[in-house]
Amino acid sequence: MAQAPASVQSAAEFGAGEGHHSKNFWALAVGSVGVVFGDIGTSPLYAFKEAITAAAHRGLTTAEAALGVLSLIFWAMTLVVTIKYVLLLLRADNKGEGGMFALMALGQTVARRSAPLLGALGIAGASFFYGDAVITPAISVLSAVEGLKLIAPQFERAVIPVAIIVLAFLFWMQSRGTDRVARFFGPVMTVWFIVLGLGGLAHIADNLHVLYALNPVYGMMFVYHHGFLGLTVMGLVFLACTGAEALYADLGHFGRRPITASWVYFVMPALVLNYFGQGALVMNDAAAVENPFYRLYPDFMLIPMLILSTFATVIASQAVITGAFSLTRQAIQLGLVPRFEIRHTSESMAGQIYMPRVNWILFIAVLVAIFAFRTSSNLAAAYGVSVTAAMVIDTLMAFFVIWKCWKWPLWRVALIVIPLLLIEQAFFSANILKLFEGGWVPLAIACMLAIIMFTWVRGTRVLAKVTKRNEADLDWLVRKLEAKPPHRVSGTAVFLTGDPYAAPTSMMHNLKHNRVMHERNILLSIRTEETPRIARQERLTIERISDHFVRIIARYGFMETPSVPKILEHARRKDFNIDIGSTSFFLSRRSLRTTAKSEMPRWQERLFIALAGSAEDATTYFQIPTDRVVEVGTQVAV
Repeated sequence: MAQAPASVQSAAEFGAGEGHHSKNFWALAVGSVGVVFGDIGTSPLYAFKEAITAAAHRGLTTAEAALGVLSLIFWAMTLVVTIKYVLLLLRADNKGEGGMFALMALGQTVARRSAPLLGALGIAGASFFYGDAVITPAISVLSAVEGLKLIAPQFERAVIPVAIIVLAFLFWMQSRGTDRVARFFGPVMTVWFIVLGLGGLAHIADNLHVLYALNPVYGMMFVYHHGFLGLTVMGLVFLACTGAEALYADLGHFGRRPITASWVYFVMPALVLNYFGQGALVMNDAAAVENPFYRLYPDFMLIPMLILSTFATVIASQAVITGAFSLTRQAIQLGLVPRFEIRHTSESMAGQIYMPRVNWILFIAVLVAIFAFRTSSNLAAAYGVSVTAAMVIDTLMAFFVIWKCWKWPLWRVALIVIPLLLIEQAFFSANILKLFEGGWVPLAIACMLAIIMFTWVRGTRVLAKVTKRNEADLDWLVRKLEAKPPHRVSGTAVFLTGDPYAAPTSMMHNLKHNRVMHERNILLSIRTEETPRIARQERLTIERISDHFVRIIARYGFMETPSVPKILEHARRKDFNIDIGSTSFFLSRRSLRTTAKSEMPRWQERLFIALAGSAEDATTYFQIPTDRVVEVGTQVAV
């Protein structure tokens, strides 16, 4: 899941469906080339090389292996990327937005009975994405820097140090925002795809028999006749499709038609030319198998290509990193993980965010992957598992959306979804064969994150149930206070609460211990809806309960970050004046402890308490002025 740079206007602002008639169409098309296709665009650095090397090591002739591998690559891109993502999923938008959680939320709104299943699929898919986010920067940068060995063999020792320097700079740069460099993403990647296409085109004539690979029979026969080897190669072939999910994830940033046009008329032709050029090269010269991508270019272009490849892989890695930030923010809003610190790095683009904890955890994980695997070839074994698993999950969730939201007959949905599912499951099975060669790494990352998310969801439900037992009905409390009013102090008190119809714990403790109430009391509840964004006019609901009590419900989409000062500013525009300088914000700080009567196993109980302790402070997360906050501590046994 990539994230659009600030220099690109969101497609939603002018209507994603306007397409070619919009004056912004070409700007969005170029922008999508830089952000959406960075990952899949760097696959030629390693995809064909790894697949052809695996086949050659098992005794197949280069010519025989090349035709089978190329046929599998071409038809994998056609079926999975073009048909599934471009022609099908780009139409399954959630109010203009795409991505794993957008698809999950859309499915849950139309298939209520299957909501728990869709929620579980969404958590699993997001977990696999993080495995992808760790391996993509490592394999992309390593594969680019490995071109140093072609310049001089002694440079092999410099590959890992140079890769680490590049990645360290990339992750360090995140905190400063990507506004300034993002404007170059589109032009740089446009040059990259042009060079890809020209490099391949220059060598296709080396052996025109390579064009036979356009026939799908060559790919099917290759898998059929070579058994276990065919499945192994099939798993490596899928490296050519990594990053395809970014087409759907960035739907809201660029729009369906700019993404479709960029892929069909520019990106896919460039990739096909490059792959077929690599195939013709190795069919004509078997020694080129060592590194067919760089061998496409003359010696005097090796250094420029090494530099351009490094830039391209940095851009691809940047898209994955910012995608991890975006996905984590959505997970926080949907209540799947604890609150993390979110910093906005652009005043003009709400989507430009930086999450320090996520950034440095990713960086450490990427370094571990590089030191553990050391080469792009070793990392290739681990790469496909997370990508294919996420794609299978996408297809399963798309089934519910197409059936329930689009109102297609079940037989018609099955006619489209089942063949796609079978193809992706075949690729997933092929990648699972590499489980003990490194495929266990993304599986381990996904399992760990899935356990964390399921624990947080279950723990918050248990905590809400326990808390509710100690809360009084708000209407009952208001009637009691109006009948027998306590001592009132001047000013306004804002009580943040998850349930706007129950008296929050902080209010009850304030009454119990201080025996006072403010002249005006506001119960503020911030809700996340199953939609990416909420229109400004639908943001707030203000309800006057009595002369002294007001209920405000603020609604946010799962792709938005709530801000209490902005909520109060919005309330002022609705003629509900609040002077933040004379307002006190009451928050409940819960101290969690274990109990023998917990609904959760002891290990899960302890994990939830640890996660709750690591959560970002509500004052910082909701941007509440720190000098106006009163925290009321309570102990809760979960």
